[in-house]
Amino acid sequence: MYDEQGALYIPPGYGKIRFSRKETTHILIAVAVLVFAFYMALTYGQTLTNDESLYYLAASAIAVVTGFLLHELAHKFLAQRYGAWAEFRVYPIGLIFALFFALLSGWVFAAPGAVYIQGRITKEQNGLISLAGPGLNLAFGLICLALLLVLPLQIIFIIAWINLFLAAFNLIPFGPLDGAKVAKWNLGIYVLVMGAAIASLIFTWYYL
Repeated sequence: MYDEQGALYIPPGYGKIRFSRKETTHILIAVAVLVFAFYMALTYGQTLTNDESLYYLAASAIAVVTGFLLHELAHKFLAQRYGAWAEFRVYPIGLIFALFFALLSGWVFAAPGAVYIQGRITKEQNGLISLAGPGLNLAFGLICLALLLVLPLQIIFIIAWINLFLAAFNLIPFGPLDGAKVAKWNLGIYVLVMGAAIASLIFTWYYL
């Protein structure tokens, strides 16, 4: 950034990670609704003991934190490091649909919200910001896959599946999804990451 005289100017707070009160409220609402939606989906049609209920509630919370919250924060933090304004906002209709589908079908179809970004960022920076979310999902999914090979627990499978699914879904090169911006920036990187997500997802579903 440069001032009117052409000298390099760095505004106060440039590149710092920060949350507004409004954003924090939106994040807490989205996380709470999604944890409940995932819990209803995982326990759909089951009669559970108190211990089983706590188990699935914990699984839902971990899945939401790793699959959704950290995905969105990865977008936000990298955008802010590049000096852009970036804040999460919920989609109220998306949260309602998430609850509706979980309660009636046992599936979670959610568009809970997104990180809105404003500022001067390059094509490469925009591509990296878009890649940060699904890339983190892929990393969590692969870590869980490695754990599953030595510790075959259902909760690890749930976390692996959700993260790998979200990585592949968000990398679809369509509309507002992350994949469209990643592919536009660097097609080679896009193919590599999308291929890894799909291959890991197939492996998880058929072999674990």
